[in-house]
Amino acid sequence: MDQNPAETEPRTGREEREAERSAMDVCVILPVYNASCWLDECLQAVLQQDFNGSMELSVFDDASTDGSREVVEGWRERLEARGVSMVISGHSSVRPRGVGYAKNKAVCQSRGRYLCFQDADDVMSPQRVRLQYNVSLLHPNALVGCRVQRVPEGSTERYTRWINTLSQEQLITQVYTSHGPTVVMPTWFCSRKWYLKVGPFDERGKGVPEDLLFFYQSLRQGGRLFRVDRCLLIYRYHEKAATHSVTEETIWKLRVNFLQERVLSQWENFTIWNAGRQGRKLYRCLSPTNQKKVKAFCDVDENKIQKGFYTYEESKERPKPRIPILHYSKASAPFVICVKLDMTGGVLEEKLDSLQLKEGTDYFHFN
Repeated sequence: MDQNPAETEPRTGREEREAERSAMDVCVILPVYNASCWLDECLQAVLQQDFNGSMELSVFDDASTDGSREVVEGWRERLEARGVSMVISGHSSVRPRGVGYAKNKAVCQSRGRYLCFQDADDVMSPQRVRLQYNVSLLHPNALVGCRVQRVPEGSTERYTRWINTLSQEQLITQVYTSHGPTVVMPTWFCSRKWYLKVGPFDERGKGVPEDLLFFYQSLRQGGRLFRVDRCLLIYRYHEKAATHSVTEETIWKLRVNFLQERVLSQWENFTIWNAGRQGRKLYRCLSPTNQKKVKAFCDVDENKIQKGFYTYEESKERPKPRIPILHYSKASAPFVICVKLDMTGGVLEEKLDSLQLKEGTDYFHFN
């Protein structure tokens, strides 16, 4: 007797095919923790998407105590009437498990071929899913972002300007700066396959920059970065945001290590542009191997230049390392720039242009 082909096919293969048939085009991934005051505006924006494909909303409530889950449930009828299927779960432990855990859970229970990450305190424009989905179809191994409107207006002005004005090339070259991911997490859109290749998010919880760690890992895997040059998200700034739990020192160490891994390991020697506090701190935090590659500091401050050398007093070497301090015009590439972006009124950029240096080849910004 002939066998049914479905009975001879391996079970895992059948499950994969069935999962693919039942998959949604896009799932909005919404981790929630005590966000009841933001959720109506956030979910109204999901309802108003002009995307014509199939869409799902996956919510994971990370032990909220303010009725957030009930607010989300209250939107089920309206969203499902619009054609947006919903899956909601969570836990009620005494303590939240953190943003990384909640994101992973929301992804795991979802069916979207593409994932649109949404923070509960932000608001997406009606075009967001459609425009980012179209880019992601062309670049399935990428994190796709967008421009943002920061509210309250004027908060984090320099950071917001940086997010919105980076060129396509700078999305890659400026990944070492203190601003963090050049495609900011609240705007991420990617294929499920790419998330599974890179992830999951770090689940250690409060104080761990799970977005930065995922971002770095995506780049290690050869992932690309794109930004839709439209403002598609209202990105809210407030004191209770999870990002405030991460210390500057934690971010600093991760940045230094990533710079060493991706850039300094490829250079035979280099110059640190800034003989002041930030430049010296970077030098001290480098591995012994990379410290030996520093051929000079350079600066524009005549007082620093006249000192002639920076002596690394904490070194156990004898004699202690003495690094020359040069005027920038007498220094040679490649450079690690430890001068704050957007704080010199264009003077730094003019100096770099005068030396005919190319970002990403002759220098990288670190501050």
